[in-house]
Amino acid sequence: MSDIEIRRATADDIPAIVALLADDELGALRETPDDLTPYRTAFDRLAKDPNQYVAVAVREGQVIGTLQLTIIPGLSRRGATRSIIEGVRIHADARGSGLGTELIEWAIATSRTEGCRLVQLTSDAVRVDAHRFYERLGFEASHLGFKYQL
Repeated sequence: MSDIEIRRATADDIPAIVALLADDELGALRETPDDLTPYRTAFDRLAKDPNQYVAVAVREGQVIGTLQLTIIPGLSRRGATRSIIEGVRIHADARGSGLGTELIEWAIATSRTEGCRLVQLTSDAVRVDAHRFYERLGFEASHLGFKYQL
């Protein structure tokens, strides 16, 4: 049995989540762990939406992983509900331990429970190691994504 608890995040987890988001080459450029105000505002909004799961993986009281799972009802695919996994981050000390797999498996199981027929995720184009990880878990690189900055 794993010594990891995966659960919905609480407001108390925000500093640890933001630290995880900032702990890589891309996150270091776009996250601001010294000012948690915008993260608290965003978390409050997410917490009110039952289709949003901000999950944390906790070991011995410490947040060592996180992801966001969004459930999206839709009309395409015969009215199928889908989920999107975003913001997967693992603490540097826990990388390579199987925690990422455990978090993704949690997200897939939660998606099934929510009646989803499809699980999607996006990964920045430069995250080649992450792409190999997702493919190993059975995800297929099936789309080309686009962003429009506002």
